[in-house]
Amino acid sequence: MERIPGLARTHPNIAALLLGVLSAFGFQPFHLWPLGLAAVGAFGWLAWRMPSWQRALLAGWLFGVAHFTVANNWIATAFTYQAEMPAVLGWAAVPLVSLYLALWPALATCAAWLVARRGSLFAFALAFAAMWIAAEWFRSWVFSGYAWGPLSMMLLGPWDRPGLAMALPFVGSYALSGLTAGFAILLADFVRNRRWTGLGLATVALAALLYLPAGAGREGTLPLTLVQPNLGQDEINDASRFEEQFQRTARLSRPLKPQSHRLVLWPESGIPDYLRDGYPQRYYTQMTAAGDPAFARARIGQTIGEGSLLLTGVVDLEIATVDGRERAVGAYNAITSIDPAGRLGARYAKAHLVPYGEYLPLRTWLEPLGLSRLVAGTLDFIPGPGPQSYDLGDHGTAGMQICYEIVFSGETVDRANRPDYIFNPSNDGWFGMWGPPQHLAQARMRAAEEGLPVLRSTTTGISAVIDARGVVREHIGRNVADRIDTLVPPPHAPTWFARMGHWLTLLWAIALLTLSLVAMRRSGGYPAKNT
Repeated sequence: MERIPGLARTHPNIAALLLGVLSAFGFQPFHLWPLGLAAVGAFGWLAWRMPSWQRALLAGWLFGVAHFTVANNWIATAFTYQAEMPAVLGWAAVPLVSLYLALWPALATCAAWLVARRGSLFAFALAFAAMWIAAEWFRSWVFSGYAWGPLSMMLLGPWDRPGLAMALPFVGSYALSGLTAGFAILLADFVRNRRWTGLGLATVALAALLYLPAGAGREGTLPLTLVQPNLGQDEINDASRFEEQFQRTARLSRPLKPQSHRLVLWPESGIPDYLRDGYPQRYYTQMTAAGDPAFARARIGQTIGEGSLLLTGVVDLEIATVDGRERAVGAYNAITSIDPAGRLGARYAKAHLVPYGEYLPLRTWLEPLGLSRLVAGTLDFIPGPGPQSYDLGDHGTAGMQICYEIVFSGETVDRANRPDYIFNPSNDGWFGMWGPPQHLAQARMRAAEEGLPVLRSTTTGISAVIDARGVVREHIGRNVADRIDTLVPPPHAPTWFARMGHWLTLLWAIALLTLSLVAMRRSGGYPAKNT
């Protein structure tokens, strides 16, 4: 490992950990993308210089452990809202989860080293980009998947500017992550060879793209009222406050003029009532605000007013007879529509449930150990069938994605029935300072790669109207009760990614790997590392 300066030469594993920490600050809320790119680039150079595949694998794993521990620190905040487990356990849970998540950058690093160990840094950068694409794609679905935090998230522009989101229609999130990693390593190569002019020009060009003005964009025709009631996580399950919660949401939802034709959006966890008939009465009496589903539906219909249609997050129960008594055996985290007459529409049930948040894996084994879920209650949620579109008549065709589901690239839209917009109700109240801006960033990425507007109504923020370019048209900040009255932005024509899905992702990986092999044939063997 000759000629590796400083810490990278004497303690490469510590250097990998430090670079993983720094790379996480390229993400929101800090969004220090120059620091993030520099860290990824420096790590790529460090990995290229490793003397064996075992050392490359270890370096990639250590980089991943540090990166995911810092970037996902918001998970620890969720433990502060779970009375059955100590909050300090959250700070242990985050690095423990990261031990698994780090396997993917470790495998990407090792595979790139094996492919390009005899090539130049340029060849390694291309191979690393290809393997990073594959790693993020695998991470998104293996063991039900955890897609949070693609590397490409750091190259989004400010909220009112698309940044490199303008490339997402043509590459998708995971391919853009690989291109980001490869570009970062090339910047490191400029530094290594003291090509300051090339480094400066590349950095200026990237900054110009990130801050390029978005322009006005096209206007839609469907009026929209989007509500953020500011329901804190510490009050959502407090039955003594259910009625006040409903009234707070209702005050923000009333029409500004009679017979207002509009779409009204309420968040996940936005209704403290069971709205469907047929449950044992004790569930309505003990666990709702209205106490009667017919009355609850009627007053919601009166609240939104004539001509309006409400889409809202709800909880529905699965009732079965157990030991001769009817009781709830499961629940659905769902979206339903409600019209002014209080009639319910079809239910969309969340498909991508959060492990340990909405269901407890291996419940029979883990519950006796005290490892209950991070949300109140003992019922597991039941997964729905996946992306669906709902024809709402004059209110357009709505795609539905609840909270965490929006982070799964390529899994947010019913491709056989493309919607006009995606409704993404969410409860981000448990996710501290880091989680909500990262969640919004990933919603912006889905909008851009699918060419569809995303409408986010959240309990505590950040709520937003995002157009089909990934640009935030209007938003409500965190911990504010407010509403947005605007028009739903129009959709774009189906993008390359919308048509091809992850076949496009894999094509980009294959293309970059092919270019790496071509570059190796031209650059020769190990002497390229010693120049």
